[in-house]
Amino acid sequence: MESAAVWQGATLCGILTWILMSSYLNLTPKLRSLVQPWVAHHVITGTPLILQIQNYQHVFLDAFFSALSCVVSVPFYTAFLPLLFWSGHGKLARQMTLLMAFCDYLGNCIKDVVSAPRPSCPPVRRITATSDEEDNALEYGLPSSHTLNTVCLSGYLLHYILSYAQNEDVYVKFAGFALVCLLVGLIGLGRVYLGMHSPVDIIGGLAVGLLILSFWLTVHEYVDSFVVSGQNVTSFWAALSFILLFAYPTPEFPTPSFEYHTAFNGVALGIVSGVQQTYHQFHHEAVPRIFTSQLTIPCFMGRMLVGIPTILIVKFCSKALAKWILPVVANTLGIPIKSTTYIPMLNGLSNGKKSDGSKQSGYLQKLYLFSSQGSFDVDTGIRFIQYAGLAWSVVDLVPSLFSQLSL
Repeated sequence: MESAAVWQGATLCGILTWILMSSYLNLTPKLRSLVQPWVAHHVITGTPLILQIQNYQHVFLDAFFSALSCVVSVPFYTAFLPLLFWSGHGKLARQMTLLMAFCDYLGNCIKDVVSAPRPSCPPVRRITATSDEEDNALEYGLPSSHTLNTVCLSGYLLHYILSYAQNEDVYVKFAGFALVCLLVGLIGLGRVYLGMHSPVDIIGGLAVGLLILSFWLTVHEYVDSFVVSGQNVTSFWAALSFILLFAYPTPEFPTPSFEYHTAFNGVALGIVSGVQQTYHQFHHEAVPRIFTSQLTIPCFMGRMLVGIPTILIVKFCSKALAKWILPVVANTLGIPIKSTTYIPMLNGLSNGKKSDGSKQSGYLQKLYLFSSQGSFDVDTGIRFIQYAGLAWSVVDLVPSLFSQLSL
């Protein structure tokens, strides 16, 4: 118990020290000044190759690459992971959720540190078939999140399948590896064809993705063991999640990247706290799995019909609760707040004073303890609580309903 408290305390103190040092030394602008010109140069020099690829423009290719980008997008994974939990593959689901949160945090950190532009449009033709793609286009370019996430999640999925099946056939392993490489290649090509990324962004996403995947394959068993049977799990992860909201670089200009990180940060907390509390009831290795007599297809369909509406209701309720509670708590503590999206009456106002109304850009500097001049964007807390509640319902509330309904 004491050793767990020591390393957990050391970890949190180390991150806090890093936040203070990087803020004091102004590391983000210094790193940006070194890397951004080099990346911007390669974005410009990569434009002829993008135009050459787009010369093969065809309505079928537009639809194919747009659909493929949606299949490996963050919203798709967010919708797919609950089904993975309910199918009985709890270990795979929680590992992919935490890996997704890790990829999202590191990838968006790099994006906002470098603050490199996407290909210029025009001359590049940019295709944004969905509102999510339009939001993605507002982010910086390097690295490509779609490429990074595909490398990590498809690579880990292949590792899990081969380990679960205990298949030693070299031809099966080669076929799985080739399939993953094909998917990653098509995603990278598609991001260039759609005008969303330059070749340097794809290469960066591939390199960062391989590094993250290698690291995760080294530590994933330790992480999973800690989540399901560690000490002080929920309290440590809650403190870590809160600190990570501020251990985030300030971009050159505000982008949606921090919002995505906040959402998946909340998801990770909800999953960890829920699994830690209910592991022996709903998430151990002996639970019924899909395509078996214990969990048939009709039963799984029943789970979806119950589970999906339930988590949507919890998401709505947790958002409404956070919108009511957080302003009250902030006002009680005397913390100046503003809201750019969720609470219109706070949009542009901070304790009666007009604010800049921009999205949160200097997250550490906006923290009230560090700056009496700034105001805290309460939307960050609302979004965090909303997605933490949604994730908790996926692994705790909904499985309890399944148990009551004999699903």
